[in-house]
Amino acid sequence: MLLPTAQARETYLSSIYSGCNILLDKGVELDCQSVEFDDVRYHIQVSLRYPQFLVLSMSLPTPPPETIFVDGLPFGAIEAIKAAYGVLVQILDPPKDGYNLTMRLDLVQLPQDEELQYDLLEKVASVREVVLGAPLRVVLKHLASKRVPPDLDRLIALVHRPRESFFLAPEADKVTVVYPMRFNDSIDTVLAISFLEEFVEARRTAGLNNAPPCFWSPSPPQVLEEAPTEALSANSGFVTFVIYPRHVEGRKLDRTVWSLLTFHAYVSYHVKCSEGFMHTRMRRRVESLIQALDRAKPEGEDLKKNSQNKSSKRLSLMEIRNNSNS
Repeated sequence: MLLPTAQARETYLSSIYSGCNILLDKGVELDCQSVEFDDVRYHIQVSLRYPQFLVLSMSLPTPPPETIFVDGLPFGAIEAIKAAYGVLVQILDPPKDGYNLTMRLDLVQLPQDEELQYDLLEKVASVREVVLGAPLRVVLKHLASKRVPPDLDRLIALVHRPRESFFLAPEADKVTVVYPMRFNDSIDTVLAISFLEEFVEARRTAGLNNAPPCFWSPSPPQVLEEAPTEALSANSGFVTFVIYPRHVEGRKLDRTVWSLLTFHAYVSYHVKCSEGFMHTRMRRRVESLIQALDRAKPEGEDLKKNSQNKSSKRLSLMEIRNNSNS
């Protein structure tokens, strides 16, 4: 499922919000699975015996060896879950088989105020951001106070796709974020390179002066000198963002974390949309060419057909007269 990042979160949120209301009112048994951005898998379960509890299991992309995972989760994920959900969520240990994380949501703990309830369920719908974005949030929180996180390397690898990672280079006054862009299909690769080049050019317009600086290059930037060689195989080049403290001030932090965490899905969505648009234009062009060919048929053929039709009509009239005279 590839949706624009905001639309994906809103779709997931609306399903959870309506589902929680149904569960609390009627006590419906639920067992369903879903996939977000084709890499994070969810399993949601509710039993009739305990209708107030919703069990949410989450399977993360297979991490590459250069990333830091603790007990199957990115570093800082447990602390991020507790900070985001509080008493609403209990982490089950061990998680269900085949999943990295299993949480039990106590729906009775939802606030009575609808606005507060919606805000809390929005955080539940953003569980991908909470878990996978935990290390990114730690780094950007330190950037907001113009500090470098202690006990972390100068180059941090974070998982964002199965066996693929993107990199952070934290400094006191900025954080450099680099994405090696990879696509399996050759057409997607060409479209992605074209899109990323235009994406970088769009940053130079006057209305985007406050956006993070963005760069694209076909070869790895200098900041990835210490990265493993196998992590630098990118057939669509490398995209670099430079995040400054002004980009993570206050409520901007959540938006920045979500945007950086889902950047590859954002590019993939636009690549697929571009490919679909081109196919539609090609089909329309072929149809118009076929119509033009039909209109360009020689006039001699039409005259020949018309004369044959007229002669056949005369013969038929003569036959009728002969038959009547006889």
